[in-house]
Order: sequence, then structure tokens, then C-alpha cells
Amino acid sequence: MTQVRVRFAPSPTGFLHIGGVRTALFNWLFARQQKGVFILRIEDTDQSRSTDESIQAIIEGMKWVGLDWDEGPFRQTERIDLYRSYAMKLLEKGAAYWCVCKAEELDARRKEAEAKGLPQKYDGRCRDRGLTNQAGDAALRFKAPQEGETVVDDLIKGKIIFDNSVLDDLIILRSNGYPTYNFSVVVDDALMNITHVVRGDDHLTNTPRQIPIFEALGFPVPHFGHLPMILGSDKARLSKRHGATSIMAYKDMGYLPEAMVNYLVRLGWSHGDQELFVRQELIEKFAWKNVQTSAAVFNPEKLLWLNAEYIKTSHPDQVAQALVPLLREAGLQDEVSAMPADRLAQLVVLVKERAKTLVEMVDWVRPYLGQSVSFDEEAVKKFLTPALAPTLSKLLARFESLPMFSKQEWEATFKTFVEEEGMKIGQLAQPVRVALTGRTASPGLFDVMEVLGRDRTLFRLRQGIERASV
Repeated sequence: MTQVRVRFAPSPTGFLHIGGVRTALFNWLFARQQKGVFILRIEDTDQSRSTDESIQAIIEGMKWVGLDWDEGPFRQTERIDLYRSYAMKLLEKGAAYWCVCKAEELDARRKEAEAKGLPQKYDGRCRDRGLTNQAGDAALRFKAPQEGETVVDDLIKGKIIFDNSVLDDLIILRSNGYPTYNFSVVVDDALMNITHVVRGDDHLTNTPRQIPIFEALGFPVPHFGHLPMILGSDKARLSKRHGATSIMAYKDMGYLPEAMVNYLVRLGWSHGDQELFVRQELIEKFAWKNVQTSAAVFNPEKLLWLNAEYIKTSHPDQVAQALVPLLREAGLQDEVSAMPADRLAQLVVLVKERAKTLVEMVDWVRPYLGQSVSFDEEAVKKFLTPALAPTLSKLLARFESLPMFSKQEWEATFKTFVEEEGMKIGQLAQPVRVALTGRTASPGLFDVMEVLGRDRTLFRLRQGIERASV
């Protein structure tokens, strides 16, 4: 059997859209499952809109979600001579012709056809004139079939039949010598031996235009599949008004790449009722037959829930590694650098049930970094009162006298002390919490002590007593 070869071919005209990532993901899963080849190709022939910054954004986004490619990245602008040579082959065999119609003439004819209710396609005025391009300002058009049908056995949508009479004689080389999308993509897919072209269904109308070009050049026609769009909650095409659409924006917002992959693959594909998948499971279970044919609706709340699940269940070291850049961005560079390798993972375990994103986690771990603590003044006013200072001092002395430091020993000592003082646990636990974290909310008090360690726990208790004594 022929080896499966698929490609992801974005245009570098902006950030990497999450819809593009989903397309890349489905192709990548299919390639990995079939022991095939996944190719990254940058379609940058639109000189007015393509930028190197966008190419870098595409590469960074692909790397972040772990979609590695086997060949590429190829750039179409480095293959222009190749497209021109194949365009000339079509001209030589009579499958293409020079067209000297000006843009304003074509526009006027389109408007006239629209007014008469006729198809708005090129009227074939230059088709049989046998023109040459002596002046160097003619465009080259492909002679599209005008009779019969083009049949697409779509991997996702099933059989689709197109009437060839509505096909346009597409320009394949512009008057400036640059190839058009529908031509360059055919040459690339053919020469790269692409076996399956799977892309968004906004390309569905391009497929019957491209198949005749494959055939005219004598290339085998690949299998085609068209993925339904991703819609916003209002059922309109997903855009910025629905929230972030750039994949890297989700990195900045503190989402884990594994959560994004899991969410995007479920945005249009299913395997029974299963919601959470490890990547190897996705590779093993992926099938085109289980890709839905209707548009998928992007649900930010579902994504947030999924991210929270991944934070809870991922290995703490993995989460800690993803957290480091966000801690540095938050100005905690020195604290992170001074921290033992395993301590940040300890903090992740401490707060992972409370944080839905890594950005939230930065806020949750902040009180446990560094020696001192930053106090919430309202919390100090309410719980670190002068009347409580003597009690906190006695507790500090009790802790200082303990021969060993352990969570169990300190918890038992604390409870005994509270009984001796005739207090309820909450009456003292909350002031101690504020002394240790500066806040009224935290994980379990003795879990906090364990993470802070003996010296910092005692140091912060002293700080709390100072604030209570004011």
C-alpha cells in the first residue's frame, strides 16, 4: 500500500488560528496512526499579506501543542520557478491560455452578469484566441472542463458531485508571473506525493477546481476531506468577538498544551462518551468516520474545565515546568531561581485543586515564594489583632520547642495548644493562616506549613506577631 502522506499548509498572514491547529491535529493523528508522513508547508505566495513574523508564530504554535512534522517547513516563495515550469507545460499541451482582459473589464462583466442573474465567472473571451504573452502583461488561465461532473468521495462528508459547467477558467499565473493558490497547491501536493488532503470546508469549492488541474498535469488525485467550521456560541464563524482565536493566546492565558489538544480534537470528533485522552490514545482511536459533519461550537467553559482537569491529573513536574515562564513574567524571577528543583512541584501539588489555569496558579503559589509574606491589609485588620498577639507568641514558642519538624507533629501540637487555650480551632487557624500566607484563603494550614518548612513558618509567624502587636 502507498504510504500515507498528509500536510498542513497555513498561510502566514497572522497568528496561528485554533481552527488551523485543529486541522493540523487531525492530519497529524492520521499520519501517526498510519505510520505515515506529516508535512508542514507555508503557503506564502500572497506577497502583500505574508510576513516572517507570522511564519514564526505558526512554527511556535505547532511546537507548543507538540505537532511535530517529518518534512518541512517548505515555503512556496522558494518554489516559484517550479510552478511556472508546470504552468508552461499546461500551455504547451493546450490546457491553458493567455488572457489579456484587464481587471476593470473583468469587474464590469461580473457586475453585468450579476445584474442579469447569470453565473459570475470568466466568460472565456480569450479562451480560443491563441494569444501570446509578448508584452509580458498577460495572465495564464487553465481551461476548466465545461461538461460532465467532478465527483469527490469526501472522507468526512461522503460523495459530493459538482457540475463542471459552473467551473471557472482559473488564472494559474498572474500577469506578474506569480502563481495563484489553486495552482501552486496542486503542484505542491502532487510533487510532495500527498495522499490525503484534509482541510477546512471553506476550501470545498476549491476542490472541483483543483482536481481537473491534477488530471491535466497527469498526477494522481489525492483523497479529499473537508472539516466543518468552528462556530462561536451565537453560531457565527469563530472570531475575536467570541474570545481568543490565536493558539498562543491560550498559552499566555495559562492553558496546558495537552488540554488544548484534547479539547480541539473533541471539537468535531468523538470516541463514544470518552472526554479525556492521552495522546497515544488519540493516535490509536482516531478515525475519519467519527469526525462529525456539522459545525462544532467552541465552548470556553468546557475548555476551562478540561484545563483544570489536566492541571489536577498531570505530573506535578510537568505543570511546574510550564508554570516557570509565567512566574518570571509576574516578576518572581529571583524567587524561582532560588528555589530547589523539587519545591515548585510541591507547590503545584499544594494548589492544583484550586487553579483552573496556570495564570491562576501563579497567584496561588505567590505567597509561598520568598522568605517574607505580603499581607492583605483587610485580612490583617480582621485577624491579626493586638488581643491575639500574646496567644500567637505562645504558639510560636511551642513550635520552636519541638525537636523535629513534621506536618503530623505540628498539627497535633496545634490542636493540643488550642484545647489548652480554650479556643476553637478556627479562632486560631485563621490568624495563623494570615500570618503564614498574608491571605484568608489557602490550602490546608498544615499543608502550608509543610511546604514553607520550619524556618520560614517560624519567620512568618514572627512577622504576623509584629503586625498584630501594632
